[in-house]
Amino acid sequence: MPPRIQRVLDALPASPALVRTLTWDMVAWNRPAAAVFGYTGLPSEQRNILRRIFLDPRNKQMQLDWDSVARFVVAALRSDLARAGAQAREPAEALVRDLCLHSREFAALWQGQDVQMYGEGTKHLRHPVAGLLAMEYASFAVDGRPELSMMVYNPVTQEDADKVRALIGQAR
Repeated sequence: MPPRIQRVLDALPASPALVRTLTWDMVAWNRPAAAVFGYTGLPSEQRNILRRIFLDPRNKQMQLDWDSVARFVVAALRSDLARAGAQAREPAEALVRDLCLHSREFAALWQGQDVQMYGEGTKHLRHPVAGLLAMEYASFAVDGRPELSMMVYNPVTQEDADKVRALIGQAR
């Protein structure tokens, strides 16, 4: 990860932000993202957003509407892979095979062939410590690195921002 990208992430003191690959592996994140999403201490093989959504029961419980989130991420993955073409074929096939093997829900959604563009929206979480959190998100391409996307989550209300700051304080 270029140091300039990590500096951009770190410049967002109360906005969880991360950088992910075409196959949704998290390769960089900031302190707010670690505090809200629990990335600190995860081994690299567990830093995949799709694996966490489909295979981690704690992550599943954090989603207010897991079914919608699951449909959305599978359709968005298809969109990412279609844009990437052959560049992502091999790692994507391995990820999809593994998720289909370990998650009936993923397998059913993958067979549905839905494709959905994304870029911005609102994410609602049921955080085990902070309670309900609402965050607007936006996705950005990383210039010169077509295999990377940056996701930035901004707390919707002052109360949400205060909850994020409290989580960061607890993580120190």
